[in-house]
Amino acid sequence: MPLLLEIQSKIERSFAAQSMMTTFGASLVSTNHGQVVIAAPILNTCQQQHGFGHAALTFGLGDSAAGYAALSVMPKGCEVLTSEMKINLLAPAKGNHLEAIGKVIKPGRRLVIVQSEVFDVDGEARTKIALMTGTMVPIIKTGDQH
Repeated sequence: MPLLLEIQSKIERSFAAQSMMTTFGASLVSTNHGQVVIAAPILNTCQQQHGFGHAALTFGLGDSAAGYAALSVMPKGCEVLTSEMKINLLAPAKGNHLEAIGKVIKPGRRLVIVQSEVFDVDGEARTKIALMTGTMVPIIKTGDQH
């Protein structure tokens, strides 16, 4: 289901304000009701000691994709915070870039249960490298408190 323009615009503005996503070179690939896809290259600055993409890169992309998926189903005036997130690292990140697909599993007024799958993409090859599950908390935005 397509997102309302207002919600999509809110997600795009929020994403643009995340300095961590800028550091990762990440981009929003798609935003739909209950699902968001984020991609990022595996930069030299985001590698661990063996030359693989660092788990922090994998986690950051998956967490943001899941968070924005949750935001896409929340009422107007809400923001989102991660309450908890579990990650299972399944394979090393060794391709050209990563793609995180965040999905809402169960929306709720107080808690939104989410899942992210993170894929290593190398040309046509796609390998699932992480599975994440978590809980997002809707917070009422009471003005600009930056």
